[in-house]
Amino acid sequence: MSARPRSPRGTGGRLRTEIITATRELLERTGNVDAVSIRAVAGRVGVSAPSIYRHFADKDALIEAAVAEVFEALNTAMQAAVDPDDPPALRLRRLGLAYIRFALDHPEQYRLATIPTHTSGAVDLVLTSGAFRYFAATIEEAMADGLVDSGDPTPLVLELWAAAHGIASLLVAKPYLPWGDPMAVAERVLDAACAGHVLTELIGPEATPAEMTQWLTELRNQVRGTGSAPD
Repeated sequence: MSARPRSPRGTGGRLRTEIITATRELLERTGNVDAVSIRAVAGRVGVSAPSIYRHFADKDALIEAAVAEVFEALNTAMQAAVDPDDPPALRLRRLGLAYIRFALDHPEQYRLATIPTHTSGAVDLVLTSGAFRYFAATIEEAMADGLVDSGDPTPLVLELWAAAHGIASLLVAKPYLPWGDPMAVAERVLDAACAGHVLTELIGPEATPAEMTQWLTELRNQVRGTGSAPD
């Protein structure tokens, strides 16, 4: 490693950006947090390890900064995908699809944003990122419209994220499976997750699996014209 010239006064922000970029690139290339070290990042940027510590307290803080940067890119993509004048139910669907499209278009960045970590800080960044705050606010609007029961939006955010993350991760990791049109598959998965949540609320949280099955069977028969509506 050749020594990097001393940065002029006032260029610390630029060096910080270079450090985060190098960290993100190492994470993308290795896919493993353990493979990223302060020494490796310093070597990639061309500075000494103490120079890294002037900007980040430790490796965990550096990883969190890299993850936060990717989530901001995701936030931009999700907000660009919706019209704020659309009803919240439609915006929720489009936000979920934008999330999956981001994963398919930027698989390495997506892998970075969801890479396993050994600290809780990265999880906290997920819940406080612009993308998830906007998603939670849209769910609150859906609650106000009566689409879903009112309450804390966080559990529903996590449930719908689990559905979107699950299909996005599979589409990225196993593209050779017979998916057909990946976004058509994504639409069906998200629609099933949203409809399933609404139906579960209608059936009631105390319903047993047998009661839920009977309720859904009766509803299906009623919609198909082969039976009566469920009680």
